[in-house]
Amino acid sequence: FAIFPGWLSSLPKSGGWLNTVKVVLGFLELALALKFLSMVDQVYHWNLLDREIYLALWIVIFTLLGFYLLGKIIFPHEQKSESTSVSRLLTAVMVFSFVVYLIPGLFGAPLKAMAGYLPPMSTQDFKLLDPQSPSETSRLAKGCKKPKYDDLLELPHGLKGYFDYEQALACAKKENKPLFIDFTGHGCVNCREMEAVVWSDPEVLKRLREDYIVVAMYVDEKTELPREDWYTSIYDEKVKKTMGQQNMDFMIQKLNANAQPYYTLVGANEELLSPPRAYDLDVQGFIDFLDAGLASYNENRDLPFKK
Repeated sequence: FAIFPGWLSSLPKSGGWLNTVKVVLGFLELALALKFLSMVDQVYHWNLLDREIYLALWIVIFTLLGFYLLGKIIFPHEQKSESTSVSRLLTAVMVFSFVVYLIPGLFGAPLKAMAGYLPPMSTQDFKLLDPQSPSETSRLAKGCKKPKYDDLLELPHGLKGYFDYEQALACAKKENKPLFIDFTGHGCVNCREMEAVVWSDPEVLKRLREDYIVVAMYVDEKTELPREDWYTSIYDEKVKKTMGQQNMDFMIQKLNANAQPYYTLVGANEELLSPPRAYDLDVQGFIDFLDAGLASYNENRDLPFKK
């Protein structure tokens, strides 16, 4: 309205329509508040909002919104209408359609279109429609150590990997495989969307399982490391105490980047195998990225990290 002030004068005078807008925005605010609470829940590992609980609350909120739009729920200071306008009816149809879309998620459906706004699938206990069969779950090599922090963190789609760079690099050297580094975050919407849309592709999963050692480096993980692992960063001269702080510092110093997701392929000598890749839902492009990194690894190319 500040850019086009003429629009303001064209609006009808405040009345029942404005109250309807406020109520609808109130329902949306409740739903979005759960989204942000879920992000905090994941960062601090409170385990309050598992995926099915989150979905159940969203289903209830949007169902109530649908009934409100149909005039079945009336709030104080509102007058009951004898009829439902076409606009409210169409909006209610869209809201109830969204509710129907959400319901299979209670039983394990991936809901790819909403992946960035839902808690990760790993937080769901009941998976009647689990798309990941046991035969598809990857295994860590016997010669590699048990991953640190695997009691707190988990990779998507049954992938097995690490959450500590040094441990993952040691395993990659032992297995003679390149390293796939996933700079990610609990509150990263684009990360969840990449995992749901791109990582879920069978060809991508096959390459991640068979050709790479995967390490997820959470830049917002609040787990405090032992005091002997703390250090003062040369980048900002601050003490890095948590896993997330150290992962972000590593990313900034090595790659001169601080956005997530950020995918990096590294060889046994910590050389870059190909230019890193950021958020991009092009599945074939991601497959080509992984294939190029593997080919580069096999050719022993030496592209060092940026300083």
